[in-house]
Amino acid sequence: MDFLNDGIKVFVILWALIDPVGTIPVFLAVSKQHPPTDFSRLAFRAVCIAWLVLIFFMTTGEFILNAMEIPLSAFQVSGGIILFLFALTMIFGESKPEEEVNMAKSFKDTSVFPLAMPSIASPGAIMGIVLLTEKRSASFEAQLMVAALMTVILLITFVLLYSSKYIDRLIGDSGASLLSRVMGLIICAIAVKYVLDGIKLYFQL
Repeated sequence: MDFLNDGIKVFVILWALIDPVGTIPVFLAVSKQHPPTDFSRLAFRAVCIAWLVLIFFMTTGEFILNAMEIPLSAFQVSGGIILFLFALTMIFGESKPEEEVNMAKSFKDTSVFPLAMPSIASPGAIMGIVLLTEKRSASFEAQLMVAALMTVILLITFVLLYSSKYIDRLIGDSGASLLSRVMGLIICAIAVKYVLDGIKLYFQL
């Protein structure tokens, strides 16, 4: 039961951080610069690049921290603060779709930037994936679960992007913006928890 509950919690966290629905308006803006025949290829390429970026940080992020002699407590607090600021921009600033649609207007290889990064593999998703797979608090099985759930969410992201024209007719840009702001609220709560856990760990040392 705990494994199931942990899986649900991790899925919700990763869904909020990756925010597949919020990527739809970005993808629609990006796809206008490409011929219709490139529609599925663009979505697949962006999701694959995002997966590689997240897997890279999942496998090497903690190693880099250890090499720099950065304690987990410091990373949890700093990571929580960064996630919190990231979430505030989603809630009070331009929402994720609005901000990244503007980015899409000035770059040629849009499958990499801003689609794969920072829309899918966002700074918040990178930070969250490192924290969720930290070896001293997550077993090898838990790390595999995080990797599997991340892959599932990215597959869902591909399906949503592939069906984005139909979904956009249903919810529109305003609907995606609203959902993005709700995800920002969830990320705020996650960020505060990371900060509190980091402070608690620091005073236990």
